[in-house]
Amino acid sequence: MRKMHHPFHLYLDNQIYFFTSHTYLGRYTLDSDIQKKGILQKIRNFFNLFEFELYAWVILINHYHLLFKVKRGSDLPKCIGKIHAGFTYETNKADGISGRKIWQNYWDRCMRSEKDFWTHMNYIHHNPVKHRHVKTMDEYELSSYRYWLSQNGSDWMSSVFLQYPVVDFSVLNDD
Repeated sequence: MRKMHHPFHLYLDNQIYFFTSHTYLGRYTLDSDIQKKGILQKIRNFFNLFEFELYAWVILINHYHLLFKVKRGSDLPKCIGKIHAGFTYETNKADGISGRKIWQNYWDRCMRSEKDFWTHMNYIHHNPVKHRHVKTMDEYELSSYRYWLSQNGSDWMSSVFLQYPVVDFSVLNDD
């Protein structure tokens, strides 16, 4: 019996996605700023190549979250495959390790509304606080929070968080 891929992926053109990828077995593979910046650079390079528009991001020690728009939905698995393969190759080479698995899987969710978009953006920016890496969002450097803050100001950021409060998506059910 063929086992279905879990989680299910829906690849749509011109769609905004919330995306999460974890390191294999939750290992702290992204434990240095160099490694975090390395995966971010891979993301930016391949998003540019595949014409994806990156809205928000955060890179933590064992996972990352993205909010972005794809041009062609069928390019999503290709793009992520190239990001993860390239990062794995370079990291293993730098560490003198052969064949180490770094990435476990990824989860994606299509945004269904403006509220969905902003709530997920806030979730991304709040993630370093949630995981107790920092006390406030502006302390964490490897996130798009500072970019949005510099573009729109603290009053705007506060209003977005008030209007679209952070939700812990890991505890939600399908009700």
